[in-house]
Amino acid sequence: MKNRFDEFLALHHSNDLLRIGNVWNAQSAKVYEAQGFKAVGTSSAAVAASLGFSDGEEMAFDDYLFVVRRILASTNAILTVDIEGGYGRTAEDISSNIKRLYEAGVSGINIEDSAVTGGERHIRDAGEFAQQLRQVMELLNKDGVKMFVNLRCDSFLLNVPDALNDALARTAIYQETGVHGLFFPCISKIADIEKVTASSKLPVSVMCVPGLPSFDALQKAGVKRVSDGPFLNMHIYKEFEHTISKIRSENSFAGLF
Repeated sequence: MKNRFDEFLALHHSNDLLRIGNVWNAQSAKVYEAQGFKAVGTSSAAVAASLGFSDGEEMAFDDYLFVVRRILASTNAILTVDIEGGYGRTAEDISSNIKRLYEAGVSGINIEDSAVTGGERHIRDAGEFAQQLRQVMELLNKDGVKMFVNLRCDSFLLNVPDALNDALARTAIYQETGVHGLFFPCISKIADIEKVTASSKLPVSVMCVPGLPSFDALQKAGVKRVSDGPFLNMHIYKEFEHTISKIRSENSFAGLF
């Protein structure tokens, strides 16, 4: 299947805010496509939940790849895949996984600077993570793999001390690794967003969180891409639970229609 890296890259440098619909299976991807979304992206947390796993690379990469291939086979939307920390310890392992996604037709990936160990998420040393990413990018370039790499910085997600300055320091390091974009989940204050976008030479992505400014305000603040994260998946299943509860309490399917 044809990789659409160039088209995806161009969307990050257009004058319009790129909306990414986060999906967890082919069915959800088809809904976004029907709504006119040019690109969709897997939410690793939502995919993991749909397969009965917790987030944090618990599901096997081959299981994840099956879901990815079904999405690609079922839609024409550009697909980017959240690969968490890369599903590998070494640059070689991570680049090999990215190459498999590329060969399937994936156009982009998110890779994050934190890892889950013992059930807890911790942010990685910025210098060590950047060095590994440089090695990954070198291996991808050597193999001719064109993949939009969106580096997820978890300073705000983990609420590290002085998260803004930590994110700015990491931005200065990460934008020199050869990646194509930077992603800051859980950033929500417009002043913080403006400082991050002003400091970044790369397109900046943000994610749905309570209190996130409007799409127009995000675009004016310099954001190039916004995504749903796992929240739409969570909302849908909460509604699912409510509907089942209503059917049981009413002892009828009438409320379903």
